[in-house]
Amino acid sequence: MNLFNYFKELLERSAFGVCSYLGDRMGVASSRVRLYFIYISFAALGSPIIIYLFAAFWLNLKRYIRNQRNVIWR
Repeated sequence: MNLFNYFKELLERSAFGVCSYLGDRMGVASSRVRLYFIYISFAALGSPIIIYLFAAFWLNLKRYIRNQRNVIWR
């Protein structure tokens, strides 16, 4: 069970950032965005997963660039 909890926490920290971001931007609960994403993934046979992974990459890149701008260079 310990491995299961580790995997679950890893997914919640990294993978669900996309749904939270989209929910905040659209003014909808992130749980609703996750639910719709799951429905669309089943209906489209998993192809939205590629879009989700691209969005996760883009958000991490955006976060990285934003953090680099806040560093004071000496």
